[in-house]
Amino acid sequence: MKRLLACGLAGAALLGAQTTPASLAAALAAPIQPAEVVNYQLRLYVRKLTRTLAVPPTAQEWTAESARLRRKVLEEVVFHGWPAEWIHSPPRFEEAGEIPTAGPYRLRKLRYEIVPGFWSVALLYEPAGRFGRIPAIVSVNGHEPAGKSEEYIQKRCINQALQGMVVLHLEWIHTGELHHPENAHWFGAHLDLAGANALGLFYLAMRRGLDYLAARPDVDAGRIGMTGLSGGGWQTIVLGALDERVAVAVPVAGYLPAVSFGGVEHAGDNEQTATDFSAAADYDVLTAMRAPRPTLLIYNAEDNCCFRAPRMKPDLFDAVRPFFGLFGKHDVFGWHENVEPGTHNYQLDNRLQAYRFFARHFGLPAIRAETPVHGWIKSAEELTVGLPPGQLTLPGLARRLAARIQRTPPGAPDQERERLRAVLRYRGRPVERAWIVANTKARGVETRSYRFDFTDGLTATGVWVKAIEARDDAPATIVLADGGRQSAGADVSARVHRGEQALALELVFNGDAAPPKFGYPDHDRMLASLGERSLGIRVAHLLAVSRWLAGRTAGGRVRIEAAGMRAQVAALAGRALEPALFTQLSVRGGIESLGWLLEKPVLYGDAPELFCLDLYRDFDLDRLAAMGGDP
Repeated sequence: MKRLLACGLAGAALLGAQTTPASLAAALAAPIQPAEVVNYQLRLYVRKLTRTLAVPPTAQEWTAESARLRRKVLEEVVFHGWPAEWIHSPPRFEEAGEIPTAGPYRLRKLRYEIVPGFWSVALLYEPAGRFGRIPAIVSVNGHEPAGKSEEYIQKRCINQALQGMVVLHLEWIHTGELHHPENAHWFGAHLDLAGANALGLFYLAMRRGLDYLAARPDVDAGRIGMTGLSGGGWQTIVLGALDERVAVAVPVAGYLPAVSFGGVEHAGDNEQTATDFSAAADYDVLTAMRAPRPTLLIYNAEDNCCFRAPRMKPDLFDAVRPFFGLFGKHDVFGWHENVEPGTHNYQLDNRLQAYRFFARHFGLPAIRAETPVHGWIKSAEELTVGLPPGQLTLPGLARRLAARIQRTPPGAPDQERERLRAVLRYRGRPVERAWIVANTKARGVETRSYRFDFTDGLTATGVWVKAIEARDDAPATIVLADGGRQSAGADVSARVHRGEQALALELVFNGDAAPPKFGYPDHDRMLASLGERSLGIRVAHLLAVSRWLAGRTAGGRVRIEAAGMRAQVAALAGRALEPALFTQLSVRGGIESLGWLLEKPVLYGDAPELFCLDLYRDFDLDRLAAMGGDP
């Protein structure tokens, strides 16, 4: 009798409800919250994850803590997932010829292996007529497409050679000869997916150069410096903090700590906001780890790229200066704010500051001016070294690493779920309040637009739809769509016609729950760098809303309709963690395996949360489906 009654009520709902995707379009499309509100929520969330830099009582304590942090960062973060034989292999450099010069210095071409199948190139600037062991510079560039042939870089390297130093300038990934579309730094996310922290490749690329210089018989290994602009400044502080062989460092406009991230500017590429990096040692900590080694921070007053000097000084210079004071070395920690031209640059004023700083701390003659070398600048063609055949790109290297994956057989269900929680950095985030921000009642259908506030301070948005005559505790379906709730009309309409409740849900980083300019996914990277996983957040929010909706059904369970790969993975992971909460999962437009992200390759900005470190290595989609109850 009860079953017949339910069928009768469902039939009434079908007769009374006049719903089509078109009739639902207005309710599904009506804004629930502005993108700037989400941006503000995420900024507050990030701020809660940051820590205040605390000065220890003594230099000895900071020395010990710095050593501990170096081990932790290198072992647990930088080299996470990388083959030990690649990490510890000796530097492999090949001579590729000498370039004639008009001045009193030599210029030679080198190529070197970062990891098997992935090479880079370098230029070696050497002073003429040198005697004994002399200082050396690891010179690096940022995102300039021309790479090592940039005029300002050549001027700097030539001048430092004329000042009596060996200078090794390293080409950077996605610049110069490595400027391949698939070497764009966002493709580092594919390395994360394959189980190897992308930072490891970028770190090895610069460490190889330091290894090479330190081993040269004409280099004084106690007088090696490093400098670069932008991404080169980032490289300088990372290697300079984590490798004590970098005696003197001059990073220029290259980084900011998470506490300075406002959520409105570019926080850096994949490697600059590397997974778990800031959680282990944020950039203010890395700067403090330079103490007591000489370090000059250069930032630009009106930087037209990032990291303006007035914003950086309080968190990077003022906060770090007391660490140098522990050693009685205030004088070796310098700050320079460039005003002319004041843009994102390593032009004459900044170069002179660097020259003088290196000369002072390497015991070289004082530098009064830069030697004019404009006539000695070489073209990109003249400086071309040449890469070996078969050179990999970042996705190609990720595929090679993925091919090494050997998954263990599934363990006990509780153990599997615990491992999945660890990969997702999952924690419960209950619905604190479900706000009704709008509603409609017409043509036999009612809708309510919700903003779901979670205990973590973040939100999701959704539109609930039901036939007016349907039971209040009718079966419920959550519709997740990569295209947002506006694209969910057909699925919602179909469930309503079956006499069900339907909730078109948008999780964080989707639809009205996304910050502005999501195509440049700084928030996702910043969260990952601070030890969070946006996929884990999405899954936790999905489960929280599912429990909320399940509490309004007779059966206490919900069904999920997922459209697209992002919705699919969130739904599979949620059901894997709590299979008893769901009656069914239906997927349309999904993918067979996370490996497809590597093979296509999918752009990181199109599905950033799916590039979750270790997810593919430990849990492909078939394994998640089995955990959720699929045969």
